[in-house]
Amino acid sequence: MKQFIQMLFFILFCSTVFAQSSSSKGDNLRDEGKLEAAIEAYKSQYLKLSNDWQNTYNLACAYALTFQVDSAYYYLEISLKNDNSLWVLADADFYGLTEDNRWSIIEENQLDKFQKSKGVLDKPEYAKELLNLILKDQALDYYIDQAKGYYIKQGHIPQWYYPLGEFKKQIVKENYKKMQQLIEEYGWPKYSTVGKLAADAPLLIINHHEDDKIREKYLSQIKQSCLDEEGSCMEFAKIQDRILVNDNKLQIYGMQFRYNMDRALEPFPIKDPEYVDERRAKIGLEPLKQYLKRKINYDWTVTQKKHN
Repeated sequence: MKQFIQMLFFILFCSTVFAQSSSSKGDNLRDEGKLEAAIEAYKSQYLKLSNDWQNTYNLACAYALTFQVDSAYYYLEISLKNDNSLWVLADADFYGLTEDNRWSIIEENQLDKFQKSKGVLDKPEYAKELLNLILKDQALDYYIDQAKGYYIKQGHIPQWYYPLGEFKKQIVKENYKKMQQLIEEYGWPKYSTVGKLAADAPLLIINHHEDDKIREKYLSQIKQSCLDEEGSCMEFAKIQDRILVNDNKLQIYGMQFRYNMDRALEPFPIKDPEYVDERRAKIGLEPLKQYLKRKINYDWTVTQKKHN
């Protein structure tokens, strides 16, 4: 049970690559775990409005999650026609496509379009490797998230969670080893050298490692990158709070959650909670009330103060 809850925490604290502002019928079916029905809903929308690129992209995602590789590639290539971002290269939905030769074409095309639009990266190959680590890091998250929903509704762990949890741990270990090799070769990644998305890859991997000594080892570097605006302050806050919570101490940014007796999420206890927004503002984070409402639909009611 403890390992299961820890794994669910990992999913909750990941940086989601594609957050949708509104949900369609297909999105709702996907969230419910009804992937085949979601595919039909997305396809129906595609036939009505073929230039709805987000819907077409989501259709490709659903096909990829069901390992229907050819169909996934067909719709993915259509959806990326006018897309010059690197988001797709870090999207865990496409983990099942990465062993196909067509994936390297997707990588090269998106990197080329991104650099023509946003400017040439100092280390494009490093960026590509880091984006691949993010994709792998969050592989299986959709399926494990379904286990979270099952636990919340049923009150016990589904039997199919266990092999996924073990495979997830294996991915984390392999990614950490690869991350070390990349940092040794290229140095610590920065926003200015590999782009914002790619530079956050080590932070995700370090946060998901089972050993707090690893997080403590890199914490000063992660904090400095945050202060230098060369790395994510959000991920720094998550890692800092996780170290504290795992050591049975009060967290300071409110980034770590637990299940209460009603199987609803709430933040772990926070040090001087009336000053948490002041601490968050110093590293550029939104007020905790907004974050908790958006992240876990939790109503934070502690009145905030500021030091004189």
